[in-house]
Amino acid sequence: MKNKVITTLCLSAAIFIGACGGGDQSATETQQTDQPAGTTAETSSYDPKRGEGKYDETNMVVGALDAAMATKGDGISATKCFSCHKTTDEKLVGPGWKGVTERRTPHWIMNFITNPDPMIDKDPEVQAQLELCLVRMPNQNLTEDEARAVVEFMRKNDGAK
Repeated sequence: MKNKVITTLCLSAAIFIGACGGGDQSATETQQTDQPAGTTAETSSYDPKRGEGKYDETNMVVGALDAAMATKGDGISATKCFSCHKTTDEKLVGPGWKGVTERRTPHWIMNFITNPDPMIDKDPEVQAQLELCLVRMPNQNLTEDEARAVVEFMRKNDGAK
């Protein structure tokens, strides 16, 4: 138990230090002066209901809960996600997962799991969450099938049948 806590704290510290980054901005990263602070031309075209990525309501359709896929997603989550997230509404490093499938569409969740950096940079609600959590979600490099299994586990966690 003690080793698990120490490992979690070390991992959290490493993520936090990596997320802080340096203060050096290149010319391509500076904001344009004719737009309000915190926005860019890309942000204005961002769809917060879809997210940023290849998934939308046409290629990410869910039906009845797939119990086998949810079980696989539970195992993947235990390895890749539970050091930062809980299945309750309690915040650990990142926000709790309870109710996430009621607040977000499955394709938004898939886009965030597989493509977190652009969404963190563009989504106002994710940016507000980042201010609370202080740590950017790292890209876990999940395959499409692994990410889909995690979404199915999230659905099961929220009571999908």
